[in-house]
Amino acid sequence: MKRFHARRTRQLTLAPSETLTTILDTLPDAVFLLDKNERITYVNAQARTFAGGTSATIAGKRFWQCVPQLVAPSLYQAVRNVEQAQTPIEIQYASSVTHSWFHVQVSPTAAGLVLRFREEKAHPQVSPELYAMIDTIPQLLWIGQPDGQISYCNQRWRDYTGLSMQQIQENEWLQYIHPDDQQRTLHRRQEALQAGLPYEIAIRLRHGATGEYRWFLSQAIPYKDARGKIIAYIGAYTDIDEQKRARQQLATSERNFRVLAETVPQLVWTTLPDGRLDYCNRRYCDCTQAPFEQLQGYGWRAFLHPDDRERIISRRQQTLDSGEPFESEHRLKDGQTGTYRWFLVRAIPIRDETDHVVKWFGTSTDIHDKKQAENELRALIEAIPQFVWTMYPNGACEYCNKTWCDYANMSLEQLQGDGWVNMLHPDEREHVLATWHTAYQTNMPYAIEHRIRNGKTGEYRWFLARSMPLRDSCGVIRRWIGTCTDIDVRKRAEQQLAASERNFRVLAETVPQLVWTMWPDGRLDYTNQRYRDVTQANLHLEGDDLWREFVHPDDIEHTLALRHQLLRTGEIYENEYRLKDARTGEYRWYLTRALPIRDEAGHVVKWFGTSTDIHDQKRIEEALRQSQERANALMNSTIIGIIISEGERIVDANDTFLRMTGYTREDLCNGDMYWRRMTPPEYQERTQQAHQELAARQYWTPYEKEYTCKDGSRLPVLIAGIRLQHHPQQIIAFVLDNSARQELEQRKDAFISMASHELKTPLTALKMQAQLVRRRLQRQEHTEAAALLSHVEGPIKQLERLINELLDVSKMQAGRLEYRREQVELEALLREVVETMQHITPTHTLVLHSSAPCVLLGDKDRLGQVFINLISNAIKYSPGVRTVEIDLSATHNTVSIRVQDHGLGIPQEQRDKIFDRFYRVTSANSTAIPGLGMGLYIVAEIIKYHGGTITVESEVGQGSTFQVTLPCSDTPLTSRKMKL
Repeated sequence: MKRFHARRTRQLTLAPSETLTTILDTLPDAVFLLDKNERITYVNAQARTFAGGTSATIAGKRFWQCVPQLVAPSLYQAVRNVEQAQTPIEIQYASSVTHSWFHVQVSPTAAGLVLRFREEKAHPQVSPELYAMIDTIPQLLWIGQPDGQISYCNQRWRDYTGLSMQQIQENEWLQYIHPDDQQRTLHRRQEALQAGLPYEIAIRLRHGATGEYRWFLSQAIPYKDARGKIIAYIGAYTDIDEQKRARQQLATSERNFRVLAETVPQLVWTTLPDGRLDYCNRRYCDCTQAPFEQLQGYGWRAFLHPDDRERIISRRQQTLDSGEPFESEHRLKDGQTGTYRWFLVRAIPIRDETDHVVKWFGTSTDIHDKKQAENELRALIEAIPQFVWTMYPNGACEYCNKTWCDYANMSLEQLQGDGWVNMLHPDEREHVLATWHTAYQTNMPYAIEHRIRNGKTGEYRWFLARSMPLRDSCGVIRRWIGTCTDIDVRKRAEQQLAASERNFRVLAETVPQLVWTMWPDGRLDYTNQRYRDVTQANLHLEGDDLWREFVHPDDIEHTLALRHQLLRTGEIYENEYRLKDARTGEYRWYLTRALPIRDEAGHVVKWFGTSTDIHDQKRIEEALRQSQERANALMNSTIIGIIISEGERIVDANDTFLRMTGYTREDLCNGDMYWRRMTPPEYQERTQQAHQELAARQYWTPYEKEYTCKDGSRLPVLIAGIRLQHHPQQIIAFVLDNSARQELEQRKDAFISMASHELKTPLTALKMQAQLVRRRLQRQEHTEAAALLSHVEGPIKQLERLINELLDVSKMQAGRLEYRREQVELEALLREVVETMQHITPTHTLVLHSSAPCVLLGDKDRLGQVFINLISNAIKYSPGVRTVEIDLSATHNTVSIRVQDHGLGIPQEQRDKIFDRFYRVTSANSTAIPGLGMGLYIVAEIIKYHGGTITVESEVGQGSTFQVTLPCSDTPLTSRKMKL
């Protein structure tokens, strides 16, 4: 077999002209024209010779039945290939009937095929290559002598029987014929050999390996030389086992079909591929009261209702051309009554192996009563507000109710077929058709939302289209019934809801809370990313198991109980519990709130919830609780009095303060307590300074004062205050009863004053006697004794200075320390002090830096006492460093003196206390340094009297710098007496 590469044969029509007919009749080749069903439409003179008939008797017959002598498997396969590929093919083969070789050209045309046969005068010589090719043919092939003795068989023959060539040549292959077929086969074969004719017979052959018998078509033809003498027989066994079984099944099926067709209540019929009736059951004949001979062919058309005839014939022809199943409703005439009844007619095609339609099988079901009920129902359908429609199984619109037509502003005829498609929104048309096509293919109901144009306004509105197949009693789909419900209002609401949902998702992903939604049965619907990051729980778990994964064991039972309660009652939910952060394993406190979302009927449709991290807040609350407990303990203290004031009025006080001052709770509630009224006149100024400090710094430094009690007595107190941040108008003050301490201080001051006076008189006498003895010894030139005696004067001076300081402190406390007012040249005073201290303390080097002379009004001796104390302290507290620096600098209004050492330094927490009475800096390196802690207290009081200030800068291990700032002479000195 080979394909043509030449120009295609010119297509021929089914009715050739006389000129073309004459030309074809003169050809030596046989020419057959076939339609698409392989029926003969034209034969030339040579072809009529082959067929043995005239053009009239041959036309319309199937080619394979008309000329069996030309039929061969290779020709059949060539015809199928041309039909599929629409490409010409050329083959050569030997006829199994005439034993002649033919050269055949098979070409496609618009109407079917052209077959051109040319008989060859001689067959091709058989070559070794041909034998090799024969071994690949799927048939069992053999070559025998004129008497039938096999001389050769191909490999497939030997493989099937399992016999060798020699065994086959010795006729052992006869044992592989089924016992029931042996006698018949040998008799048929012997008759053909004796007559020198071809033969063909179906037999069963046993498989040598499995023992299974399979049906084969045994064919053999005599091979003749040029003189017509038979020189060999060529035969083939073709496996037809499946065909044989199929025929048996088909025969059985045919019998069953006839029985079934005569028993079912429908009219049953079959037609040929062109629509001509070739069978109908008895019920069909009874209905029409016509014999089969009157109905066969196209006779059945005479019984169609005149109004349906044209439509049905046209519709039927469409299905015949397309090969698609046919369904229609039309009316048939009842031959007995002469009335017409409605029938549902269905037909499906029966196809062969090549997918060609070989027959149509159909039924006609009486639906007259149902049709009348449908007409009544249709009247009802016309009145409902939905669009109602029906479609044929192939998707063509059959019916639309009046509501549909009015909305579309189209007639029923315009909507029928696929006219309704034009009303769909262009953006959804393809999707709607695809959905319908899927439903059509799967025979499943469908629902889809899409927009339909209003034929009057042009506006598109949303509709919900639903459709389901309507089946008959056999389950076959008769039509599709559907509705379109206007959901435009709902759809727009859904779109708004979807937009709201998107906004909610964006918000939920940006807020710092864990956000979630839950179905009414407690299943989680949605969680934001933060929720999933924190819990990392298996969200596919249901019920309580999910919550047990991340809720703290101590909180889980209470949490689950509240959760079950909210699901049962639908109440607003709020709970605090600890969640496990899966990222760190830490449990953190969360405040969880949930609100129910309800429908119009008040039913919960969803829960919306958030979980806010309150762990830090919880810790603050715990700290606040503890602080509150401490505050309550303080408020309830029997030692410290506490008051809260607004303006001058005391609005609250603890029992201790009321007991200290003699007031009652009733006095407090009546608003009879004012701190200014309770403050004696001499303390008003200090109290006012404290409130000014409070305004600037939000607190005042503790100070001593007195309160006038309810009975008129005075109460010495130490008081500190602070402004409340959450109530800026309120001040809380802590009051400590200072009576015992003041009494002790007074006794101590009295003792110091008395002891100082009692010690100063003998000390003065001792000092004078020592000086007198030293001078006498010097005059008597007792130098060594005089030097020894001079060493006694040093401790005497130190003791004298100590006693003087004690007296100064006593006078300061009593407000009786006196100052002289004179002009003081500060630079000269500093040089005098430095020279004196350098002479007394040779262990350190004192360095004075002075930028300009300065004169101020003050007490020279007291100022000298200040500088002596500061330099003395610098020397004492820098034992390992030998230099102390003193700097003097002045501006237009002030003068500053800085005393800097590089010694031990002062810790930060002690700097604010070094100017208190009797306070001494304590550290590991300063415990052995002598002193009573009065020097800096005296220095601060003298500086304050002169209207100056003193500050300190210090770093442990690096030293300290004390800076004294005093006003110049144009700034008047204070004239007040110092008193605590």
